[in-house]
Amino acid sequence: MKYSLFFLLILVIIWVPSFKPKDQWTPLLDKKLSNWEIYLSFRHARDYKGDAPKDESGSLIKPIGYNTNEKNVFSVIEEKGEPVLRISGEIYGSVFTKQEYENYHLKLKVKWGDKKYEPRTEKLRDSGILYHSVGESGVDYWRAWKLSQEFQIMEGHIGDYWNIANSAIDIRAFLSEGDMNSVASTTQSFLPFGTGVPGRGFCLRSENYEKPNNEWNTLELICFQDKSLHIVNGHVVMVLQHSRYMENGKAVPLTKGKIQLQSEAAEVLFKDIQIRKIQAIPTEYATLFQ
Repeated sequence: MKYSLFFLLILVIIWVPSFKPKDQWTPLLDKKLSNWEIYLSFRHARDYKGDAPKDESGSLIKPIGYNTNEKNVFSVIEEKGEPVLRISGEIYGSVFTKQEYENYHLKLKVKWGDKKYEPRTEKLRDSGILYHSVGESGVDYWRAWKLSQEFQIMEGHIGDYWNIANSAIDIRAFLSEGDMNSVASTTQSFLPFGTGVPGRGFCLRSENYEKPNNEWNTLELICFQDKSLHIVNGHVVMVLQHSRYMENGKAVPLTKGKIQLQSEAAEVLFKDIQIRKIQAIPTEYATLFQ
């Protein structure tokens, strides 16, 4: 009997620490940015038109590249004992996760800093969460990011969608007309956006739910299979599905990848960055895809 109890105790000691609830959150931010890598490209000028930057002699300028944190663009400061990621925005680029993620719920808090740089000194502050990020950095228009889908973070526009490089996706949105932009709506049918759909690489969020007085905003990104949701301070502002990228005229599923946080000419702060695995779209949102 003593031996049976002894072996049972050993099993409990071994098993209990390894047990993790399915909904357990994993923090992604610490003081050393140990879950992230860095890419920096260029200081873009106001007249940038997408061409590779050149020096005064006409020679191509090389991007700063990977894991060289010039000008300390990315730093971790402390606020009330908590780590806060500060992105100065001075040079275009991103921090991106070392790990790829698939079927997950990402949650973080964000607010703006004071500084802006060219080419956005007279424009709205800008950043973003780029998800399902694959391949090398610098393949987009600004030569700064990986192929991905964008959850836009911009003053008054948190939750907008942009396609990055040759990505594409379908969004529940109003059909645009002329020079108007499409606007997301949970009541509308899915429309294609991104590569392969001329004039439709961008979609406005359904409504502005950014908090006033530069308070912290809670953003949630839910991704399951080819579907995703952009959620701002508890409000669904965009419903997306059929995530893909286009290659030689063919659609390739884009359902997993790394997560990038953009440096885009504006100072921005992130904290409480955490992620958890999910087994399905949460029940309260499932009908949005029916």
